[in-house]
Amino acid sequence: MVYFVGAGSGAADLITVRGQKLLMQADVIVYAGSLVNPQLLLCAKEGCEIHDSSRMTLEQVMDVIKKAEQEGKMTVRLHTGDPSIYGAIREQMDVLDILGIPYEVCPGVSSFCGAAASLKTELTLPGVSQTVIITRMAGRTPVPEQESFQSLASHHATMAVFLSAGMVKEMKEQLLLAGYEPDTPAAIVYKATWPEEKLIRCTVATLDEAAAREKIRKTALIFIGRAVGEGNRGDYERSRLYAPDFTTEYRKGTDS
Repeated sequence: MVYFVGAGSGAADLITVRGQKLLMQADVIVYAGSLVNPQLLLCAKEGCEIHDSSRMTLEQVMDVIKKAEQEGKMTVRLHTGDPSIYGAIREQMDVLDILGIPYEVCPGVSSFCGAAASLKTELTLPGVSQTVIITRMAGRTPVPEQESFQSLASHHATMAVFLSAGMVKEMKEQLLLAGYEPDTPAAIVYKATWPEEKLIRCTVATLDEAAAREKIRKTALIFIGRAVGEGNRGDYERSRLYAPDFTTEYRKGTDS
């Protein structure tokens, strides 16, 4: 049996209870290299076989899993954040389907959730933004043409940008071309929830300057949008769910 497990956003204690139990039971662990907090590997039982997938191809990972399955062992494939976001798990599951090897997915706390928590921000403020666009810039790995960064930015929703910390100058240019005002709030979160976490608040206009000043080139998530600004205290609509005049299934409001 194979379990794809989300390691969480960085801090070792942000893995789910289920994920931790699976790690403790695993006979084989294949983890995503330096992107996974090494403290999580301390959960492994004595004799557990551990592989760093950053030094492996898909075929080599599959060879390890096939061997474990033939020996009746349980494998945990430990991915960063939540496996469903930039986890490259579909290609692995397709191979397992062909091989007839059963698997399950254990969700995790995505780094964008951990980063938002560290910033103490709500990404979906009523009257400001009710949409979060999770995306990345096109680099060595392309993106579909219809999902170009500039076209997505044109919606002016809250943006959570992965895998793009080394391209902030191009990001700024595309945001401005998409109609963002230069003073639109932005934030760079380096290694969210790790001990070495850095929180850098800036604007669209100063994205590249902020990243250069802090020497951030990778392992950072970038937020763009009015919802992430510190200056919006009170500059949004109150939630209707908790408004005194709003009637719900559980509470009668003053409007009834």
